[in-house]
Amino acid sequence: MGDKEEESALPRDAKIVKSLLKSMGVEDYEPRVIHKFLELWYRYVVDVLTDAQVYSEHAGKPSIDCDDVKLAIQSKVNFSFSQPPPREVLLELAQNRNKIPLPKTIAGPGIPLPPDQDTLISPNYQFAIPNKRAAEPLEEREDEETTIPNPSQGEKVDMQLNPHQRVSFPLPKRQKE
Repeated sequence: MGDKEEESALPRDAKIVKSLLKSMGVEDYEPRVIHKFLELWYRYVVDVLTDAQVYSEHAGKPSIDCDDVKLAIQSKVNFSFSQPPPREVLLELAQNRNKIPLPKTIAGPGIPLPPDQDTLISPNYQFAIPNKRAAEPLEEREDEETTIPNPSQGEKVDMQLNPHQRVSFPLPKRQKE
C-alpha cells in the first residue's frame, strides 16, 4: 500500500494527530506514536466528561452543558499543573535563607566528610556470645531448676529458646596522630 492509501485508511482522529505532529516539525516517528497519542487523548476526554457529568448532577441539571465541561477542564488544569511562586516571594525566601551563615569548615587533606555520628558508614559490630547452659539437653535442666529459686515460666522458656545472647557496641573513635 502506498502512503495515500494508508492515509485514507486512517480514522479522522489519527489524521488529526498526524497533522499535529507534522505542524510541530516531527517528521520521523514510529506508527505506534499516533496510537499512544490517541489513547492519551481519549483517556483525557473521558476523564473530563466524567467530571463534567458529576458537576452537572451536583447542580441538579438534567444534562451536561458547556459550563460543566469548562469547570471540569479548569479543575484538571488546576490539579495537574502548578504555578511557581512569584519572583518576589522567591527573592524574600532566598534573603531569609542567606542570612544564616554557613558553618565554618575545617579543611583537612582529602574529601571532607561529616562527623561519624552523622553517617551510616561508621563501624558497628554485633557478636553472638553463646550461653553455656544452652548446650545441655532439656532433661538435665530439671536439676538446674532446683538451684534457681522459683524461676518464672518466662525465664524457663527464654533459656530454652534463646541459646545466644547478643551484644552490640560501637568501636571507640580513633584519635588522629
